[in-house]
Amino acid sequence: MLRLLRLLLPLLLLPPAGRADPPGLAALSPGAPPQAPDLLYADGLRAYAAGAWAPAVALVREALRSRRALGRVRRDCGASCAAEPGAALPAQLLGAAGPRSWEPLLLRAALRRADCLSQCAERTLGPGGAGRLRVGAALRAAFRRREPYNYLQRAYYQLKKLDLAAAAAHTFFVANPTHLQMREDMAKYRRMSGVRPQSFRDLETPPYWAAYDTGLELLGRQEAGLALPRLEEALQGSLAQMESCRADCEGPEEQEEEEEEGDRVGSQGGLYEAIAGRWIRVLQCRQRCMADTATRPGRSFPVPDFFPGQLRHLHEACAQVGNLSQAVENVLSVLLFYPEDETAKKALAQYQAQLGEPRPGLGPREDIQRFVLRSLGEKRQLYYAMEHLGTSFQDPDPWTPTDFIPEALKAKLREDQEKRTWDHEPPQPKPLTYWKDVLLLEGVTLTQDARQLNGSERAVLDGLLTPAECGVLLQLAKDAAGAGARSGYRGRRSPHTPHEHFEGLTVLKAAQLARAGTVGPEGAKLLLEVSERVRTLTQAYFSPDRPLHLSFTHLVCRSAIEGEQEQRMDLSHPVHADNCFLDPDTGECWREPPAYTYRDYSGLLYLNDDFQGGDLFFTQPNALTVTAQVRPRCGRLVAFSSGGENPHGVWAVTRGRRCALALWHTWAPEHREQEWEEARELLEEPEEEKEEEEEEMPSRDPAPEPPSRKLQRVQTKAGKAPRVREEL
Repeated sequence: MLRLLRLLLPLLLLPPAGRADPPGLAALSPGAPPQAPDLLYADGLRAYAAGAWAPAVALVREALRSRRALGRVRRDCGASCAAEPGAALPAQLLGAAGPRSWEPLLLRAALRRADCLSQCAERTLGPGGAGRLRVGAALRAAFRRREPYNYLQRAYYQLKKLDLAAAAAHTFFVANPTHLQMREDMAKYRRMSGVRPQSFRDLETPPYWAAYDTGLELLGRQEAGLALPRLEEALQGSLAQMESCRADCEGPEEQEEEEEEGDRVGSQGGLYEAIAGRWIRVLQCRQRCMADTATRPGRSFPVPDFFPGQLRHLHEACAQVGNLSQAVENVLSVLLFYPEDETAKKALAQYQAQLGEPRPGLGPREDIQRFVLRSLGEKRQLYYAMEHLGTSFQDPDPWTPTDFIPEALKAKLREDQEKRTWDHEPPQPKPLTYWKDVLLLEGVTLTQDARQLNGSERAVLDGLLTPAECGVLLQLAKDAAGAGARSGYRGRRSPHTPHEHFEGLTVLKAAQLARAGTVGPEGAKLLLEVSERVRTLTQAYFSPDRPLHLSFTHLVCRSAIEGEQEQRMDLSHPVHADNCFLDPDTGECWREPPAYTYRDYSGLLYLNDDFQGGDLFFTQPNALTVTAQVRPRCGRLVAFSSGGENPHGVWAVTRGRRCALALWHTWAPEHREQEWEEARELLEEPEEEKEEEEEEMPSRDPAPEPPSRKLQRVQTKAGKAPRVREEL
């Protein structure tokens, strides 16, 4: 234990960096001290529930500002106290001799720092300081999910402030890309005449991500001179974000979350166990900051090797513009992470040869050197605690030297390392000859492959459904439509064209209708079975080495409206791609929210052919040149990758009713279709245990019930927090 305490001394209370408010959230009461965010937020939601839209906006925005101000005060006070005269640890502390001679010096330094932090917080926040504004776990979770922006977009819409409503909706959607209702709200905002493209701005994402993306794009276009300042801005911004995250780890807010991890060092011990336990939790939190900084909003995994990757781009850009000195500094910084990286060593030798004479003053970047040394020091302490105190630690970095890891832990950590999916490259696609030999389902035949369809990763397969199964699913769609149930596209009758009626049914809605006796249970069960059948076949054909998950399943029928078909010039479904925004003018497809960026493969399983028009067609990226066309028929599956390589649309349905099962698949397990499991569980429940049906669409009163003063979370019988679905 004493050894651990000595290890922590050089790293104690390092000064953090600050961070400004996000754009779009200016203080509503300049100069006023922040108030309790949880009380402000609760009052804001009560105003929202009462339809008092202006007070709701003011209170929710003030809650956002106050919580951010609280974090800023903690960071500023930490930096101020660390810079005060006499704040440094006594020099004799590190070299203290004799039993426990270091103890009074360390504790006295800690007491002085605590006094300074307390006084600083009280000067800024008023009596009680940060303790008066402590934020609970429920509110932290809500803010992390950006739930305030869900309420803000609805309130702004009611106030006719469409520009702000679109910004709030976009901010929420970036962090919640699977939120079905918000997807449709976003589409509605895009169709509104009063909403400009610039309105869809993210009010929360740190600006270094925009600089990072722009820098990579410019570098890819061989515009290194323009890319270099953006890449440097991205690195400095991500380093600042890292410091901000690390500073937050010292606050009381993180304590409740840390205790859930099971590391109970200090909970039952004495003084030193308590000190060590708290310090270990701070270090664990700081180490997680790397992954947090490298994870885009709405994503589950960080960008691999985020800092080394940025340095690689920087040294390449510096070399391209002829700044070899900075190229050397950046490539030497890469070698701090990976000393044996052959590519980096080769680049270093090339730069040094071009420089000519030796430059003894050139070395790694100081900011990266500080980061690496500090991180390694913290890892050494955490591995020590893991070995001797039984704590847990999952190293987020693949570059940690193996000699830092105790021999007794290496086998276990090697096993954990292999489980980190983001460290592995996706499998390479199999050749067409392999695909043709894939063992397909009995009775299924490959009718057309990608070559015959004049594209890539496209296929037409027949025989997935029997005529009887098509009939059951057609009857399911008819019964659901007769009951007035339309799910998806906000229930709009004509979402793509005014000349056709649209009817959609999700698997969960089908299960709910079956439980209510509105439709036959055999149809709802077959819908689930067939969707899994399509997923299995799509994975076997396109992705045999990497599991695919259903992300959305939709039974869709389009019916031609009589008297509306003469001289019709539009499509049943305009040309589009399924995971990116297609720009026909440039041929680009932008894979960014609110597009369904996590979709990897798409499938259309047709149920009938007794209609006119309605053929699926593929085009070139210009959305004009048709490359292939497929006629629907019962049991025919058209499967293809979801990206810009497969733009597609649907010709107008000019007579009759066209029905198909639309399915989208993803490699990301976190985006799997939750409603599919809910539907399966609902259909498996015995009749006497029928529970109250959860409607997919909200009631006519769009205001969810606000939380109590303590923001207690209401839970469903399954123990899951209910989802908020705001309707415009």
